[in-house]
Amino acid sequence: MSTAPDRRTRRRQETIGEILDVAIELMEAEGVAALSLSAVARRLGLQPPSLYQYFPSKMAIYDALFQRGSELQRDAYRTALATATTEDLLELNLVAATAFCRWCLANPVYAQLLFWRTIPGFEPSPAAYAPAQETLQDLREHLLMTAEAGYLHPDAASDEGIALYTSLTAGLLSQQMANEPDASFEDGRFIRMLPTVLDMFHQHYAPTRGKR
Repeated sequence: MSTAPDRRTRRRQETIGEILDVAIELMEAEGVAALSLSAVARRLGLQPPSLYQYFPSKMAIYDALFQRGSELQRDAYRTALATATTEDLLELNLVAATAFCRWCLANPVYAQLLFWRTIPGFEPSPAAYAPAQETLQDLREHLLMTAEAGYLHPDAASDEGIALYTSLTAGLLSQQMANEPDASFEDGRFIRMLPTVLDMFHQHYAPTRGKR
């Protein structure tokens, strides 16, 4: 049986990967919203029309990058939980949040694309957004498990709880990236407050919430 179609598919996927890598490099240098298809084509030694064989528009590249970034971020979150050396559920919450924030600081272009509306008119497709929804579901399940163990009130895993949790972590990241973009996770004036912010969340959703 001929393997030519497999080789063509593999080569196409390699080219798509190269296009996305170049797009990230250009966005790092020129800004997330300043991506140019012609600049991507030039960097790859292609004629601009050839790029349309892989991506019909600039928004399609953004969509593919959103999906790739969401998958990478999800995997970093899951790996942190899977390899953690503690079984304490509140500590695991910090482990996962730390992995999430470290990944964002190490990948600022993806972080801007995923968590801030930096591209006018861009909305990720359902397929591109799916990995991000998986991460949110992972977070919800972890908070629910923590509540079932008696460490948090069940409201911590509610829509309100998820909104508060993500607002707190995204707020720290936003402040850090805006004011000290080159600082490390350990030295960043804002991001190093992550344990304090999570402790505030845990206290707000203490098991005794609503009781007198």
